[in-house]
Amino acid sequence: MKFYVKNMVCGRCIMVVKSELEKLGIFPVSVKLGEVEVVENFKENQKRELEIKLQSFGFELLEDKTTILTEKIKCLIIDLVHHQNEELKINLSHYLSEQLGQDYSTLSNLFSEMQGITIEHYFIAQKIEKVKELLMYKELTLSEIANKLNYSDVAHLSNQFKKITGVTPTHFKQLKENNRSQIDAL
Repeated sequence: MKFYVKNMVCGRCIMVVKSELEKLGIFPVSVKLGEVEVVENFKENQKRELEIKLQSFGFELLEDKTTILTEKIKCLIIDLVHHQNEELKINLSHYLSEQLGQDYSTLSNLFSEMQGITIEHYFIAQKIEKVKELLMYKELTLSEIANKLNYSDVAHLSNQFKKITGVTPTHFKQLKENNRSQIDAL
């Protein structure tokens, strides 16, 4: 049996969900971003207890098919931008269609309806958050960051960064208080 969990955005989220399941005597076959597979169905009291525990950590069990699909799109984008170490030289629409087995226009319309923004804007917001993270580490040049995140050039990255954050990447690096956002809040 598979079930879906909203707001799982990182490896620590996976660890927390797995731990809470095990505390309830439910041993998952797999736990991925937004998705958990278990061998058997829950008892109703286990499900209620799990919902309460997960909510205390900011997670939510999903049951509605459109909400689940929207969450899958978000998890795929988050994984692509934040957790894969390869450069982002992919066609996002093809990638999502292939991963979810659905036409991109259907996915795009559903996502926009449910989230109030387009998939592309969500993808850009995630990339900008990754740029902020990489700028804070000061390990890569702006040119290397642009290349890693598949921007055509530094100017394109800088323009998009300023449009989203209101400051240039260079100015962001100089700020004492870097205003990063939580991935699940984007």
